[in-house]
Amino acid sequence: MNWDEPKTIYVAVALGLVALRYLFELWLDHVNTRHVKKHANAIPEPFKEIMDEQTYQKSVRYTLAKARFGTMSDTYSTVLVIGLLFFGTIAIVFNSISTSLGESHFAQATTLWAVLWLFSLLALPFSWYSQFKLEERFDFNTSTQKTWWGDQAKGLMLSFIIGVPLLWLILWLTENGGEYWWLWVWGVIVAFQLLMSVLAPIFILPLFNKFTPLPEGELKDRLNRLAERTGFINAGIQVMDGSRRSKHSNAFFTGLGKGRKIALFDTLIEQLDDKELEAVLAHEIGHFKLRHVPKMIMRSFITTLVGLYLLNLLAQQPAFVEAFGFTEGYAPAFLVFSLLAGTVTFWLTPISSLWSRKYEFQADAFAANAIGTSQPMITALRKLNRENLSNLTPHPLYSGFHYDHPTLLERETALGAQETGNG
Repeated sequence: MNWDEPKTIYVAVALGLVALRYLFELWLDHVNTRHVKKHANAIPEPFKEIMDEQTYQKSVRYTLAKARFGTMSDTYSTVLVIGLLFFGTIAIVFNSISTSLGESHFAQATTLWAVLWLFSLLALPFSWYSQFKLEERFDFNTSTQKTWWGDQAKGLMLSFIIGVPLLWLILWLTENGGEYWWLWVWGVIVAFQLLMSVLAPIFILPLFNKFTPLPEGELKDRLNRLAERTGFINAGIQVMDGSRRSKHSNAFFTGLGKGRKIALFDTLIEQLDDKELEAVLAHEIGHFKLRHVPKMIMRSFITTLVGLYLLNLLAQQPAFVEAFGFTEGYAPAFLVFSLLAGTVTFWLTPISSLWSRKYEFQADAFAANAIGTSQPMITALRKLNRENLSNLTPHPLYSGFHYDHPTLLERETALGAQETGNG
């Protein structure tokens, strides 16, 4: 191995980043598994009011099963990246498709999309196993093979229809945008993400799920009064048929402008009473009123800008793509960069999680103030953690890397302190 060769250095650094992330994840999973098992013999004192012994033991088994599956999936993905990227296999595939389709920007965009889709295809067995084996074993899966494969087909179709033209424009700008092409590309990506924020709730989400207005009744009246009281006007509160695929429950805020809406899973409505649902809605309204979504979008824009600048620097070095068997070009540079970027951004996860957790605490506080008490939010969180078999005792370090929401105990403590303060 000639360490004076730039190609050798790129391979060594990339392989080191991949290996370091993988080994740290293995260690992190081990630490968390030990922490969960340590608390597995009996329900920890703070959670005895939440669930019985049988449900708690089931949640422990579910957590450990997901951990084992996650380790297998991560090992497979890491071996896949090493085998396809570092042994030049993906370059052979890329060059073969590129030769067949031609050298035009559209052909290169299609080639890039096809190779990226190949990784998704190779990961499909794990996605299928997660849905129909792991989730099925713990009585969460409600999807059918027809629905699941239909989702995959729709996702493939949308990724091609949307992804290829976007990649074409990006590749065109890399060659025609001059020295600062990366700024032009960043502008395109920003515009695209904003456009999708508006269009996705209207045109894309309904392709996968059915959204219906909340039925008339006491719950709708209660939630409408909350919306008026908090100034959340001109936005829809809709029910999503999440039960078609899973018994897991959730609620989310989506969209911008007049297209914004809050979606409540039908499973959520089944699991919570009206006061608790009001608290959950107040929490989601809190995210909107406190402008959490624009703040998160802005940070993602900054991250994208930094990433594109780094890509610009690397793309100017022919050895960057040649190290992995490619010839010089922006399309191969995009491909290699996209496959390796996660090994760097992984270490930034705790920072983004801190911001996300801060927003969750703020939204919880907003909900408590909007309703006048913290208790409905506390009982809602307890039920959601119980019904979803959430890990109640994650290791703090593992939580920092894998949880973008505070733990149940952390949220209860904050809400309890607020209740005491208000009292």
